[in-house]
Amino acid sequence: MSDEKPSLPPDIDRSRLPFQRGEDGLLKREEFTAERVAYLTEQVHKSGLWKFISNEDREASRRATLARHPAGTDLWIFGYGSLMWNPALKVTESRTARITGYARNFCLTLILGRAMPDKPGLMLAIEPGEGLTGIVHRIDSDHVESETEILWMREMLSGAYIPVWVDCETDDGPVAAVTFVIDKTHQRYAGEVPLAEQARRIATAEGQAGNNRDYLYRCRGELQRMGVDDPYVEALFSAVTKLTGETGDPL
Repeated sequence: MSDEKPSLPPDIDRSRLPFQRGEDGLLKREEFTAERVAYLTEQVHKSGLWKFISNEDREASRRATLARHPAGTDLWIFGYGSLMWNPALKVTESRTARITGYARNFCLTLILGRAMPDKPGLMLAIEPGEGLTGIVHRIDSDHVESETEILWMREMLSGAYIPVWVDCETDDGPVAAVTFVIDKTHQRYAGEVPLAEQARRIATAEGQAGNNRDYLYRCRGELQRMGVDDPYVEALFSAVTKLTGETGDPL
């Protein structure tokens, strides 16, 4: 039996893929289209990597989540990772916000984008915990449909997250928002990975969309900008930069 790991086809047309980043390292909402997602899904399924959920299942998830959202009103989205600094959505307002009952953890296995099957990384998710601070974005009522379609294409390709509603505390009052929690039954859930191993994976993982550690550096930088001290992120940042010898500036 071959030990060769599955990977994307070598002749893949990367210009047709979503998750492309500009020179600033940021995603753009225009990159998330049904055509690009369909092409990526086809290539992933050909490769023997994990399966993406169907368009129908993804849309059903979106509709079920929005069933709680009053029609004709603005929608709030809570970001704790890249949605903080790079929502790639039409955002009307952003606020620093805190939620309880969850905590950050790099526990989502990553083999595409910022990693490869032979150099897997870890992506940030949230799971039950004591609470965390992030950013909540307001989407104007006129754009709820278009922006949530983009958001679900970004966050719910493999179905590794569970969209949930959370109560956010902000300086301007409480808001209810949608966020994405790790599904611990999903094959991409990495389980309880020791901090040292998290650091090793993040320090070494790279892919066609960049490297894993840049994501951590940007997360830590955004938290610093907000004046938020996240001991877990700080400990992981220290461990990764010790391995790489880098300053931790976004790459």
